[in-house]
Amino acid sequence: MNDFLVFQVHGNADNPGMASSLETLLAFLDSLLGKSMGEIFSSLIPGVAGLDNIHPMLVHFPIAFLTCFVLLDLTATLMKKTHWREFAGGLLYLGTATAIFTVIAGFVAANSVAHGENVHSIMEHHEAFGVSVLGLAGVLSGWRWKSGHQIQGEMNIFYLLLSALLGLCLALGADLGGLMVYKYGVAVEAVPVSVSNQHLHHAHSH
Repeated sequence: MNDFLVFQVHGNADNPGMASSLETLLAFLDSLLGKSMGEIFSSLIPGVAGLDNIHPMLVHFPIAFLTCFVLLDLTATLMKKTHWREFAGGLLYLGTATAIFTVIAGFVAANSVAHGENVHSIMEHHEAFGVSVLGLAGVLSGWRWKSGHQIQGEMNIFYLLLSALLGLCLALGADLGGLMVYKYGVAVEAVPVSVSNQHLHHAHSH
């Protein structure tokens, strides 16, 4: 037990202990002293500070909220869980609200990010899916709100089909977004890595 505690505090070459982590944290906080607010912001959130636009930061919220809505709403219907459907409705509203800001930021990004002709058509399809997601989410939100979360029978089947279409558009749009970033490097400042300096993360087995 004593050896375990010593290891947790001091660690070793492969796994720094709490003492090393605390030392690193204190050194980082000390480095912030004397810096301007802009420099502190860049040091604390370098990823956000390095973004040309906020679309990549916002896009994960509607993806998460709306995907969970589609899956939970279908599951709740099949299992006849009314309270689950009410929670799913909350996810839908959150997804719709964040989709509004995400789509706006996406249009701003499209007009401000340099891209080649080979990417332009992909970007236009990505935009079309984004607008479709927002439109469907808005329709489903309005329908749900007006009905008081009481959608039954054949109308509920149609509602779930629209939800499934929303999920499909969401997936296809996200796929094109990933294609633009990871294959074509849109808005990415790539750092050259030589073969000799490559570092691969290996999981350690215990």
